[in-house]
Amino acid sequence: MKTTVELPDALLRRAKTIALRRRISFKQLLTKALQREVYPQKTGNADIFKLDEDGLPYIPSRNKKVTDKQVAEILNTEKI
Repeated sequence: MKTTVELPDALLRRAKTIALRRRISFKQLLTKALQREVYPQKTGNADIFKLDEDGLPYIPSRNKKVTDKQVAEILNTEKI
């Protein structure tokens, strides 16, 4: 379905930059963002993992690097 949405210029530029870095389309980025908001997951990861400004996961409360295993789990959860 097509629709028109007005976004602030800075937000649109940032979103397009993130989509490019992730090598996905803007449509895919917007769809994933809306899905996270509309259908929040009830997993433990939602409380532990946060995404930085580039969309990379980190654990703020533990000041730890995210392991490859944790990244694989997130990617599997996100179906990326």
